Amino acid sequence: MNPTVLGIIPKPSESHSAIVVDDDRILVVKGNTNFDDCFWFLEVNTAFVREQKTRLGTEVVAWSKAVVGEAKIPIVISGPSGVGKGTLISKLMEEFPSTFGFSVSHTTRAPRNNEQNGVHYHFSERSVMEKDIKDGKFLEFAAVHGNLYGTSVEAVEVVTDGEKRCILDIDVQGARSVRATSLEAIFIFICPPSFEVLEKRLRARGTETEEQIQKRLRNAKAEIEQGNSPGLFDHILVNDDLKTCYENLKKLLGLSNGVKINKISVPELVPMPLEHTVSKIDQKILINCNDPEQEKSDINTFVLDLSSINGGAPGRTRGLNIYAAEPSTNGAISSEIAS
Repeated sequence: MNPTVLGIIPKPSESHSAIVVDDDRILVVKGNTNFDDCFWFLEVNTAFVREQKTRLGTEVVAWSKAVVGEAKIPIVISGPSGVGKGTLISKLMEEFPSTFGFSVSHTTRAPRNNEQNGVHYHFSERSVMEKDIKDGKFLEFAAVHGNLYGTSVEAVEVVTDGEKRCILDIDVQGARSVRATSLEAIFIFICPPSFEVLEKRLRARGTETEEQIQKRLRNAKAEIEQGNSPGLFDHILVNDDLKTCYENLKKLLGLSNGVKINKISVPELVPMPLEHTVSKIDQKILINCNDPEQEKSDINTFVLDLSSINGGAPGRTRGLNIYAAEPSTNGAISSEIAS
C-alpha cells in the first residue's frame, strides 16, 4: 500500500520507536530529539483521515504533532461588515497584548510596498497553495479578485505554540469551513441590534459608494440569517452598546475583572535519548531510557499519559501529560508528576 500522506511530516531522526495506541493512531517517539519535537501521531483511521479517504478516493494517513499540556483553544469571531467586530478585537488585543495573537493568512497575490513575507501575509505560489488546500492544510480559503486567500492550520497552531490564544476574524462562510475541520475553537457571532442600525452605521462611516453599501447590506442580511442558524456559532453577542458588548465578550472568554489567561507551561525535560524502548499499559505509554548517561539517575523511565488528548491532524494533538516514574518496592512502576 502506498497511501497519500497528509499533515505536517516530521523531520527524520537518528532513531525512533513506535507503538499502536488504538485503532485510530500510532505513537512515534523520536530519539535524540528535543523534547518539543519528539512525540508524533500517525493517524490511520481518525475522523479526519476517514473524511479525506472519501474525498480523495484513496488510502490516506496523516501526521499530527503531539504537544504536552493543554492550550487555550482559538476564537473564531464573525459578523457582518459594520457590526463592530474589528473594534472589539482591537480592544482585546490592546488590553491583553500578551494573551492573544493573530494567525498570518496566506495569499497568492504579489506583496505590496513595505509588506513583509510572514508578517503581513504568507505570500505563496498559486500551485503550492492549491496543493496545500487539496491536502487539507487550510481551515478556510476564498478566491478574491483572481487571487487566493486563506487561513492555514499551521498558521493558527504557530500562534498557540507561542503561548498565545489565536483570534480568527473571518466571515460566516469561513467560520462554517473551520467548523467542519478537526480544529477545536469557540465560535462567536457579533450581531447588530437591528438591520436598520447596521445600515446607519455603514452609512456613517462615509467610506463606501452607494453601490458598495448596497452590496455590503445584501451580504450582511445573508450573514445574519446564517449566523442565527443552529449548530454554527456557540455564542451570539448583540453589539447594541460597544462597552457592554466588550464586557460580555470578556466574561465569555474568562477575562472579567482583569483576570488574564495563564500561559502554557511545558515541563523542561532532557532530550529524548537515542536509545529507548516503549510499552503500553491502558492509556499510558512507558518510555524506558537506556542511554548510558541516564543510568546514574534514579529515574530512567517516563510515563506518557494519553487519556486527555484532543485535536489531531491536520493540526496538533494536545493534552499529553508526562510523568517521571520510578520502581516501587515490589517492582511495579509508581509515577509522580515531573516538576
